[in-house]
Amino acid sequence: MKTKLGKQEMQLLAYLQMRKRRTVKTGELLDPLQLSRDQERELFRRMARGGLITRVRPGLYLVPEQLPLGGSWSPDEVLALNTLMEDRNGRYQICGPNAFNRYGFDEQIPSRVYAYNNRISGERIIGAIEFTLIKVTDDRLGDTEEVKTAQDQTAVYASRVRSLIDAVYDWSRFNSLPRAYDWIRQELKASRVGMEDLVTATLRYGDKGTIRRMSVLMEMSGAEANLLKKMEESLTPTTSLIPWIPTNPKRGRINRRWGVVINESI
Repeated sequence: MKTKLGKQEMQLLAYLQMRKRRTVKTGELLDPLQLSRDQERELFRRMARGGLITRVRPGLYLVPEQLPLGGSWSPDEVLALNTLMEDRNGRYQICGPNAFNRYGFDEQIPSRVYAYNNRISGERIIGAIEFTLIKVTDDRLGDTEEVKTAQDQTAVYASRVRSLIDAVYDWSRFNSLPRAYDWIRQELKASRVGMEDLVTATLRYGDKGTIRRMSVLMEMSGAEANLLKKMEESLTPTTSLIPWIPTNPKRGRINRRWGVVINESI
């Protein structure tokens, strides 16, 4: 359904597009368009409802580069995420299923965008895009890859090796075990990641459970003794056991060195 442009709608879009503005905040158009606060508020509400602009958060809107020809306009996921994070002076990296698909670990195309960031936690919808925003500490952001999009935006993704470790560390959120073990084996076999890279990323971004599970996998994959020793030195002695596959019953052969119950054949 084509959205009809009134005089005020055309003035708003023309004013911002002539200045190459992609965002507008409440209060910014009072003088230029000679609007009262109520008129401006109603104009934003009407245009957002009609799909001519997109609300990022209360009081902040994204504007298309060109007048929509008809129907609803929605920003792409990177523009929306960059705008949200810049507004909060935050950092982010696209992670989980989106990164798994990008690097070819998983062919399934995610229906939402997952992003670690240092500002916002929870679900958000911006235009037609659904986001799962996972707030983490600053030291958990890093090991990234920047990608330039066709819309001249810079998308920040977790790197290939970081995404593999995230798949083990954040397995419950991403539903990624035991699949991640096969992904890691395949990446090692194809020499797209190395054992040293896995050790570095595991020790920096993994918890104790991640280190123990990754150590079992690396040991089975022929990691050098010095790398396994580095992993071992990061752990404190414990008699507790964790399952290799967290969602399976904790029954099977026990790897005493790492305290892992091998509850699935590997």
